[in-house]
Amino acid sequence: MAPRAPAGPAGRPPPAPPVPGARRFWRRLRAQRAALVAAAVVALLVLIALAAPLLTALEGQDPTSYHPSLIDSARGGVPVGSFGGMSADHWLGVEPQTGRDMFARLVYGARVSLGVALAATAVQVAIGVAVGVASALGSRWVDQLLSRATDVIVAMPLMIMALALLAIVPSSFPRPVLVTLVIGLIGWGSIAKIVRAQTLTLKGLDYVFAARLSGWSAWRVARRELLPGLAAPVITYAALLVPTNISVEAALSFLGVGVKPPTPSWGQMLTAADVWYQAAPQYLLLPAGALFVTVLALTVLGDGVRTALDPRAASRLRVGTGRADSATPGVPEKEESA
Repeated sequence: MAPRAPAGPAGRPPPAPPVPGARRFWRRLRAQRAALVAAAVVALLVLIALAAPLLTALEGQDPTSYHPSLIDSARGGVPVGSFGGMSADHWLGVEPQTGRDMFARLVYGARVSLGVALAATAVQVAIGVAVGVASALGSRWVDQLLSRATDVIVAMPLMIMALALLAIVPSSFPRPVLVTLVIGLIGWGSIAKIVRAQTLTLKGLDYVFAARLSGWSAWRVARRELLPGLAAPVITYAALLVPTNISVEAALSFLGVGVKPPTPSWGQMLTAADVWYQAAPQYLLLPAGALFVTVLALTVLGDGVRTALDPRAASRLRVGTGRADSATPGVPEKEESA
């Protein structure tokens, strides 16, 4: 059993043990080629979403303008020309029936889908960390109350509750904001359980125990001693939540209760594309392919972050994993030279 760490001068608790540095994390992440490729794809998607107004200005189009002259009404609204009407003016063609530019709607849809997923993840993390830490540090009745509330949230079927809430809210409320709040307020239960369990483990460590004995408030103990130790599991779980939230937003929009037209989102685009996959297949393949690539890249990146933060946990992906961190379990990793 390790001896108790001595108290610092003037009764102050000893400083927290050093956490693995950022250099070691990046070295472990760089050893995973699949994670690096996924990070590059995610960075490119975020850049495209942020630069959507600039990209559409270069094309000379916008996501809401109709172009009836590019639609063959005699054939039921199929775009005129080959490959869905692709041309120098419309890089990815136009939508059936409306003639709206596909490239403009796709890049603006990335802003909505990625923005909703990232904002919802931030809401889930904020609520989950607050509830988990308060449950672990509070009294017995506070712990029981928050734990039971967390169990109720975890047991709630996310899609059914989201469908019910989105159906009763007036349509005047901004739909992307509403979808973000619904996903965030219903999906924080799992991260709260993880944070509570990790906080209970950290509470038993010597440096945290010394901080509590020195008279620090629960808030100061949490801020100075616990939150740094919670960073790794919280970041890992948040990285894996983002692709899940993208899929949920797309499913809600596909079911007609998410983002409403004319605001573009990938899920909403798929809703209108299900009857056009034979006459205009690009109308279905483009948003579906964007969703697939985004979710896959975020999932691979999240797994890489998890493995880099906790090298004892083997990656669930067997492709593109470097050999630098695949040493024999139990053998400590060599320290970097200065």
